Amino acid sequence: MSHKRAFEALDRTLKFLRNNDKLMGGVTVVLSGDFRQTLPVITRGTRADEVNACIKASQLWQQTKTLTLSTNIRVQLHGGESAGQFANQLLQVGNGQILPSSDGQIKLSF
Repeated sequence: MSHKRAFEALDRTLKFLRNNDKLMGGVTVVLSGDFRQTLPVITRGTRADEVNACIKASQLWQQTKTLTLSTNIRVQLHGGESAGQFANQLLQVGNGQILPSSDGQIKLSF
């Protein structure tokens, strides 16, 4: 994941280039990824430093509109009832509803 300063630098650059003080210079910016799983790498930093450097810790994050996808299209394209069950289980894993066993593995039954 990118550092929040990169996100903020993009905001400043777009504002300057477009001569517009709106968020991101008034341009629609689409970010994708699983913001729950990846933190930026901070050399010699603590866990708190990593969390503080993530995009969600930026002052700009409160001004962004977040859209959440709830259907895994890639899985759905394979069709079948088992594909739908697999997609639901993946979503549950992402939401922390299915926890790993003591050896760190998650068993999916579909």
